[in-house]
Amino acid sequence: MKRYMIFLAYDGTAYHGWQIQPHSTSVQEELQKALSTLLRTDIEVVGAGRTDTGVHARRMAAHFDFAEELDTKQTAYKLNRILPKDISILSIEGVADDLHARFSATERTYHYYIHTRKNPFLCHYSLETHYDLDFNKMNEAAAILLNTSDFGAFCKSHSDVKTTLCNVTEARWIQVADDQWYFRITANRFLRNMVRAVVGTLVDVGRAKITLDDFRKIIEGKKRSDAGESMPAHALFLENVKY
Repeated sequence: MKRYMIFLAYDGTAYHGWQIQPHSTSVQEELQKALSTLLRTDIEVVGAGRTDTGVHARRMAAHFDFAEELDTKQTAYKLNRILPKDISILSIEGVADDLHARFSATERTYHYYIHTRKNPFLCHYSLETHYDLDFNKMNEAAAILLNTSDFGAFCKSHSDVKTTLCNVTEARWIQVADDQWYFRITANRFLRNMVRAVVGTLVDVGRAKITLDDFRKIIEGKKRSDAGESMPAHALFLENVKY
């Protein structure tokens, strides 16, 4: 068997996340169906992680095994002809047999987009908010995440995880226009719902609902109920996965 890595992008609006669900459409299911149809055998695809319902990806990674040598460029071209318009194959590469899409990944980067003025061209992929946010203060709070190891306060309740430890190496708000910002966060791993919970809590800092000391205490307390609300999924993008 030969192992191949697929890099793909997708608009998550129509999907119940990456992972296959019993009664709902998922990105993984669509990709497996297309690959199995093209290669005329049942193909199992393993993703670099899970994205929740409605979350998008600019560069997701997944691997699959196949008995034969593939023309990777031609296979990517044919897959794009089969897949729905909201899923795009960026590339396919032959890789070492022990490279695992999930466990071999060294870092993942997410962006969360916010705009502060009504804009019909942003509303599907960015959160419209009219709060008077202090982004400088939000960046001070974001910097605290770089010295944090336990992110239990931002993990969805009752999640089946063995550890809530993560190594965040980048966390900052970046302005791209007078009324447009995005939060960029990079880590070796992410907990379920973590980015949206972090953003919700940072927004509370920006609104002066909580102080920087409150933010630190929320992290130290490790209770999801103390942190901010989980922000809407449509503004969150998995930007990249690195190996």
